[in-house]
Amino acid sequence: MSADRTADRAANPARTLFATVLACEAIVIALAIPVAVSIMDVDGGTAGAVCGGLAVACLVLAGLLRFPWAVAAGTVLQVLIIATGFMVPAMFFLGAVFGALWGTAIWLGRKAAAVQAR
Repeated sequence: MSADRTADRAANPARTLFATVLACEAIVIALAIPVAVSIMDVDGGTAGAVCGGLAVACLVLAGLLRFPWAVAAGTVLQVLIIATGFMVPAMFFLGAVFGALWGTAIWLGRKAAAVQAR
């Protein structure tokens, strides 16, 4: 592993957890598209644009976690994903679960950074 990657991980020890949450969230939100269309009678274009756009945003943001603003952007993304519950009600629950995981990653990252600072 290069020195740059080691220093980058040391700057944000929870980065792997953030990326994992976002990747899993991208899968779940993409799977909400057929549910929205077939069960909830949402227009396919609308469901594809909203859920597909959020899934792509999750994956792009997972790649941008090296920047300090990405965690704040991820927090906004969590709120948007919870809001997809208006299309697929189960997403209120699933979004809240992923939001809790996101919050846990923030908490663990701060805790790990405090330990590294000692």
